[in-house]
Amino acid sequence: MALIIFATFLLGPPVLSAQISALPTSDFAWVDLTTIAPAIRIELRYATSENIAHRPLYPSRMQPLIRAGVARRLITAQAILRRYNCGLKIWDAYRPRDAQAQLWRLAPRNDYVVNPHGGSGSFHSWGVAVDATLVDDWGRPLSMPTDFDDFTPAAMLRYTGRDPLVRNHLYLLQTTMADAGFYGLRTEWWHFTTSDWKRYVPERLAKLSNAVVLAATK
Repeated sequence: MALIIFATFLLGPPVLSAQISALPTSDFAWVDLTTIAPAIRIELRYATSENIAHRPLYPSRMQPLIRAGVARRLITAQAILRRYNCGLKIWDAYRPRDAQAQLWRLAPRNDYVVNPHGGSGSFHSWGVAVDATLVDDWGRPLSMPTDFDDFTPAAMLRYTGRDPLVRNHLYLLQTTMADAGFYGLRTEWWHFTTSDWKRYVPERLAKLSNAVVLAATK
């Protein structure tokens, strides 16, 4: 029993505090998630052919970059998910503007892909958004409504399917990200934007777009 309690202690607040204290003091600094939060799984889909373009849009060694203030929230989300024996997998983080332009040419629809030349552009390009899903302790994907880059009604934020397991997984992801301080996106269940995104985007470009507030558990 003592060993179990000790192990739980190590995986709890002390580990969370250590990871957060390792972040730069400035929330605006760029950090690499693989260095700052190694427990979070990374699979940048735009560095592969498993995306809407069916070809890599990123270099194969692309780093999952994000703002330090956003990384702090992701570390918190990961700690919450550990209570349920699962964790985050990041499908996308920082997105170069040229990659966003390529996506816009493939799918010029504001409901799914943001016009890189309008408003604030993609929140990914400012380092304030991630695309995320859930995996188990072994890194195996948990069942979700769709795969990444599924531009169909099935990918909407509010799941309307009949599979209770999918519903539970999506609920866990959404409530966890809400508690960690993220907004969702109406048309993509996997997209999350930090709720304080306006801090990072020039005021003249700040437009809410179609980000929506997720229901937190508190």
